[in-house]
Amino acid sequence: MVTRKEPLVVGWRELVSLPELDLVGIPAKIDTGARTSSLHAVVLEDFTRHGERFVRFAVDWDGVRHACEAVHVDVRGITSSNGDTQERFVIKTPLRIGNLSFRAEISLADRSQMQFPMLIGRTALRRRMVVDSGHSWLQSPENADMGRSRR
Repeated sequence: MVTRKEPLVVGWRELVSLPELDLVGIPAKIDTGARTSSLHAVVLEDFTRHGERFVRFAVDWDGVRHACEAVHVDVRGITSSNGDTQERFVIKTPLRIGNLSFRAEISLADRSQMQFPMLIGRTALRRRMVVDSGHSWLQSPENADMGRSRR
């Protein structure tokens, strides 16, 4: 008999980390309507190192500019929530929510007009997490200590 691992229950917003990029505690909206996860970033440079394609980018979050580099997997046309299709760099990097870590594909986008610097889409959620849309910060207990509501 095969035992099936229970999915992690997350709220509609959570704090996430991207450890290989040294980004910790990023507020993210969990969005089952979006296919691809995205991170607010400004692409600075696309380059090749030892035969691999990299992208250098800046993540402006919480009043600080974080310089990051990652192998870029692809450049894809991603349709945003307003229906516009944009060409975006896609990276693959470890993502951590609560005690769950996995490699996720993340598009780099200008999310400066959005409430959350990161969005977690359904491809990252699939077979790993279920969303309790009536709650927030279920996997982010340190956020509850900051006086924010868990709903």
